[in-house]
Amino acid sequence: MPYKFFSNSYKTWQAMFEEISFAKKSIYLEMYIFQDDITDFNFFNLLKEKAKAGLRVKIILDSFGSSGLSKNSIIELRESGIELIFLSYFLYRTHRKILIVDEKIAFIGGVNFHKNSLLWNDLMVRVKGKLVFSINKSFARVYFNCGGKDPLVLLYNQKNLKTKMKDWLIEHFPINNKFNLKNIYKEHLLGAKNNIILCTPYFMPKRWLIGALHQAHLRGVRVEILIPKDTDHYFIDRLNYFFINKVYKLGINVFFENKMNHSKIMIIDNKEAIVGSNNLDYLSFEMNSEVGIFFNNKVPINQILNVINGWKKETTYFNNKIYKMKFFDYILYPFISMFFRIL
Repeated sequence: MPYKFFSNSYKTWQAMFEEISFAKKSIYLEMYIFQDDITDFNFFNLLKEKAKAGLRVKIILDSFGSSGLSKNSIIELRESGIELIFLSYFLYRTHRKILIVDEKIAFIGGVNFHKNSLLWNDLMVRVKGKLVFSINKSFARVYFNCGGKDPLVLLYNQKNLKTKMKDWLIEHFPINNKFNLKNIYKEHLLGAKNNIILCTPYFMPKRWLIGALHQAHLRGVRVEILIPKDTDHYFIDRLNYFFINKVYKLGINVFFENKMNHSKIMIIDNKEAIVGSNNLDYLSFEMNSEVGIFFNNKVPINQILNVINGWKKETTYFNNKIYKMKFFDYILYPFISMFFRIL
């Protein structure tokens, strides 16, 4: 089977750790947050061991997201033979989460490496087959932009896959003026006929996205958003609530999850789906480098739906009469409203 989905951080780490353990030639890792504090799965030591054993280990980290990685840890990784590169730009971030083992098996989704996410729901997909070529090529492109020099990695930048695939890789690079996500979301949200399902931990959409969801509702499309009731940031919870309340008034169905869910999913008419690294917020669409897989294949889409249906069993339907504003909201919301008009 070319795809296997993992519905939380722990299951994802378990599968990743196993694949890295079996690696024979190479390990390519690109992460937004990488910390050496996951006690159940010590990726830090495992990656060092693999590099010392002679494998090509390349790690690309975001300088902001992984700023908590200590200098000593960075030195240890590099001294073991790992090529560790930080993407460092003032405003632009790499928010992507990719692991590639032996250039044959890849993981893509929303899972980072840090202990705070141990109990989170999330979605990561393990990929085998032809699509891994595109993921290798995507990693090589970022590796090149970060100053990577290994010709064996850069070789993928010069290759092209001639075979067309039903499922395909989505790359989003605002730093290079490539805003693919916005175009893809617009096209498919506006083309939806029956239902739209969105999963996101952070919901701070621009007006075009709210407009697309509202237009879908007016066409008779059922729109559902799954979002955690409480995220990992109190301030973001207040922002989430502001926009949830706004779309709820437009007829959108919102489901609050009782535990943190960090997944990023869009499903259209149960026939098309995106699983990736992007949130439904300004940063993901306008500033962050993101990556995802667009699925047209019924089998993986049904697997994603099964995961979402499992999550929905533990949700509460949002009603703005039940969820009252907090004191801080009355202070914050006038500023959000003003900023939202600019967006």
